[in-house]
Amino acid sequence: MKRIIALALLCAYLLTACAPAGQEAGKAEKLQVVATIFPAYDFARSAAGDLAEVTLLLPPGAESHSYEPTPADILAVRECDLFVYLGGESDHWVDTILDNVDFQGRCLRMVDCVELLEEETREGMQASPGHSHGQEEHDHGGHEGHGLGEVVGMDEHVWTAPRNAAAVTRAVGEALAELDGAHGEDYRANAKACAAQIGELDREFSAFFDGLDRRTIVFGDRFPLRYFAEAYDLDYYAAFPGCGAQTEPSAATVAFLTEKVRDEGLGTVWYIEFSNHLVADGIAEAAGVDSAMFHTCHNVSKADLEAGATYLSLMEGNLEALRARMH
Repeated sequence: MKRIIALALLCAYLLTACAPAGQEAGKAEKLQVVATIFPAYDFARSAAGDLAEVTLLLPPGAESHSYEPTPADILAVRECDLFVYLGGESDHWVDTILDNVDFQGRCLRMVDCVELLEEETREGMQASPGHSHGQEEHDHGGHEGHGLGEVVGMDEHVWTAPRNAAAVTRAVGEALAELDGAHGEDYRANAKACAAQIGELDREFSAFFDGLDRRTIVFGDRFPLRYFAEAYDLDYYAAFPGCGAQTEPSAATVAFLTEKVRDEGLGTVWYIEFSNHLVADGIAEAAGVDSAMFHTCHNVSKADLEAGATYLSLMEGNLEALRARMH
């Protein structure tokens, strides 16, 4: 990865060196904002309104864990005024870029905007041998696999709790206001309005879950939703941790989750976006129930992006799916 990025940096340098004189000087007057993943992009464009140009760095559907930035990506990061990224292990390649370009803008890491939780294995969950979160692996002893209840590093999917999403949106608005003081109050007002909408969604989720006799959910997939589960006091079971790379659970994991669905009287086994949902479908079939998608908002398809999908619209869709399937 580092070698690939080094080559891309060289290409970016050559592209800049060959650019016509005055091209860099003709930089747009609006603030230039670059965001790595969809949640960061959506929060940034909500706070920016029409006052800044916001660019989504990773193409729709791209896997952030294995992403290889292009020379154009590196130039976009180098030239932007505000760079919004997650700050977790899934975008470790960002540090390589920032360490090797003369970045003069401001960085905002989403993980710095909220209180962090630890990713953990749960009962029945398939452990991920060699699962690593970089520095966190060292901090927790560098296990080759993880046992029940052991933490496996920082859970970076902070936006899945609406209240965290609101906090990140306000932080982006404040960063934009500090960079462009002439429009500072506009940025803050935009961010406040968006955060208020997310806050209302948070209250709707809370009201829904408060009306349930049981708050158990089963995912036949990865579970990058610990912040969501913690926000609404949900009891969750899943095939893999949030950043697990495995796609085939053991027979014991499948059997455990199938029995959990039956014992809890659940009607749905959930899976996440861009999953082939074969595991969820298999568990659901064995338990005699349905499977359905819960959108984590981490990634969107090109069609969804072009159709105007937002964090709010995707999470509202989740709420409707929950209302239809949990009683």
